[in-house]
Amino acid sequence: MSETTYAQPADGLPAQRELMTGRAVFTESYVLIPRGVMRDIVTSMLPHWSGARAWILARPMTGFAETFAQYIVELDCNGGSDDPEPDQGAEAVLFVTSGEMELEIAGVSHRLSCGSYAYLPPASGWRLWNRGDQPATFHWIRKAYECVQGIDAPDAFVTHEQAVAPVAMPDTNGAWATTRFVDPADMRHDMAVNIVSFQPGGVIPFEETHVMEHGLYVLEGKAVYKLNTDWVEVEAGDFMWLRAFCPQACYAAGPGVFRYLLYKDVNRHPALRLP
Repeated sequence: MSETTYAQPADGLPAQRELMTGRAVFTESYVLIPRGVMRDIVTSMLPHWSGARAWILARPMTGFAETFAQYIVELDCNGGSDDPEPDQGAEAVLFVTSGEMELEIAGVSHRLSCGSYAYLPPASGWRLWNRGDQPATFHWIRKAYECVQGIDAPDAFVTHEQAVAPVAMPDTNGAWATTRFVDPADMRHDMAVNIVSFQPGGVIPFEETHVMEHGLYVLEGKAVYKLNTDWVEVEAGDFMWLRAFCPQACYAAGPGVFRYLLYKDVNRHPALRLP
């Protein structure tokens, strides 16, 4: 497999002489957390993890994410956890953006590298350690699994983005494509975490407005993204949250491919009672 390089959070702090005003935006319909504000000072430590720190990009709260939490986790050499997930009803996706690590699921070990993808159903009994000699980084997307009578929970699996062929969106000649790690028609799954790619000049040619909420982390490239009523510039390392029904569109304005990791909730009826 060819070596892949993806954006990581910024190191250290800006110099005292630099302007503090940036692109960060928090609204009732969308949030933009630019790479430049993901600094050392905003990391969190997690129970039962060693040699690890996390940038928590989204969490369920009033006026923000409703269905998921998303972290960027950095593991030092020999960092990891034998008891990573505190909620036995939570499912997860792990996507590696740098380094190598060892994932154990129900006693079976898997070697993960940049571009590796793992789906972990509830009560998976998984463990994760960085056994290499360099730090490693991964995205951890967590969701409370929504059980449906007569439908089994999904099985765990591990794959790599290069093992999954992107599917071109209709009538785009490959300018817009999606790497789907799970069959969209598989009703066992109540979330989808995909990679969306745009070639230079590729667009989302209309304002998408739909029931799914989104978490988008830009893996590489840059673009202009329509978020509700605003056009904003985004680049590798930025994170966006879009509330359900927030209008969105995109124009890939950079010289190279624009790619992002996309979360959305799928395949379930809307709840008729608020939590």
